[in-house]
Amino acid sequence: MIIKNANTYWANIYVGLQEGYDGETHTIQEAMTIVKQYCDEVGYCVTVTPTTFVYRNGIEPGCIVGLINYPRFPVPITVTLQHAKNIAKLFLEKFNQNRISVVSPAHTFMVEKE
Repeated sequence: MIIKNANTYWANIYVGLQEGYDGETHTIQEAMTIVKQYCDEVGYCVTVTPTTFVYRNGIEPGCIVGLINYPRFPVPITVTLQHAKNIAKLFLEKFNQNRISVVSPAHTFMVEKE
């Protein structure tokens, strides 16, 4: 038996599926298509988990895109965080979001439209 290990770190990207505040609502399948294309292009692996955002005066479906440091192909934390920021930017554009949060154990980033 072979056991591999790597430093533990992760990043989660929190993505709303509704465009802006009252626009079209996308599907989890669309989100998976976006990250699948990204992962195919750069050689990466993520998870996509459905979630629901509950906030003042509203509820919105969403997803959490999860990134981990996978021991089979370990990378520095800076690489994981860059992938997270890249994926967040894709969703900002493709789902017409105003802002997307990237959360890791040590940092939370908010990616916003300019």
